[in-house]
Amino acid sequence: MTTNNAIEVNHLTKRFNNKTVVDDLSFNVKKGEIFGLLGPNGAGKTTTLRMMTTLLKIDSGSVKIFGHDTATEGKLAKSMFGLTGQYASVDEDISARENLMIFSRLNGLSHSDAKRRTEELLKEFSLVNSADKPLKDFSGGMRRRLDLAVSLISQPALIFLDEPTTGLDPRTRTQMWQTIRKLVDNGSTILLTTQYLDEADQLADRVAVIDHGKLIKIGTPEELKQQIGGIKLKFAINDDSQILSVTKIIQSSVTSAIQRVGQQFEINLKNIEQLTPLLVAIEQAKITISNLTIQEPSLDDVFMNLTVGKN
Repeated sequence: MTTNNAIEVNHLTKRFNNKTVVDDLSFNVKKGEIFGLLGPNGAGKTTTLRMMTTLLKIDSGSVKIFGHDTATEGKLAKSMFGLTGQYASVDEDISARENLMIFSRLNGLSHSDAKRRTEELLKEFSLVNSADKPLKDFSGGMRRRLDLAVSLISQPALIFLDEPTTGLDPRTRTQMWQTIRKLVDNGSTILLTTQYLDEADQLADRVAVIDHGKLIKIGTPEELKQQIGGIKLKFAINDDSQILSVTKIIQSSVTSAIQRVGQQFEINLKNIEQLTPLLVAIEQAKITISNLTIQEPSLDDVFMNLTVGKN
């Protein structure tokens, strides 16, 4: 048993007919971190998550939850995590309070403990004022908060979140991010799948990028960005007559291709050290520029670099 890991995935493999959907996948999730599982549609994320949470039989390999093998100690392993899918199996015709009470009782709580836990969760997820409304009257954000509350009834040390903010407006997404961070601050470990790369960038301590069921890269968002390297420089010039001059300066300073639309220039620099000499040369040539922006690689750039064109 490796005490520092909440999850240990070793050589996980799944086939459907003759197609290998998850291919010899191995990684660990440390206690107390938010771990992002990223990949394009069809990469094997959902299949991996279903095997990790015992919803799908493993063909070969193993998953351990806090050192307990899900194949041989399934009941114990399942007691240690909560799963929030894209939609929880809640009753649309009854209230949030009634749903939480039912799920609390199903989780083995006594009536008094179920009532106490329900009130705690309603307060924690800002649902007190809507507690007695039927779910069909809930907004998308309220529904997602209830889904998460249901998965936390047993106060699990590990939480699987499957695309928790899909379809939410920006404000509600931000509220969900705050809730997720609070869970980690209170000692939880979270494995997150998401289609929003900015979400993984904001939340995840580490991310694993998978494609065609294989692990492509793993590391912190910053580490993956550094592997891509470079920065993107954008600016505009104010005088059309200086287009040729500024183009020659750029060509003599960097080897990157120049992208230009009208007076707008975009250049990919290999490193930040190329920036200052280029701007000094432009200034010395008395070329006036505006709308200067410097953009470091994003997780979107990492994702595109690792997955696009590799099908």
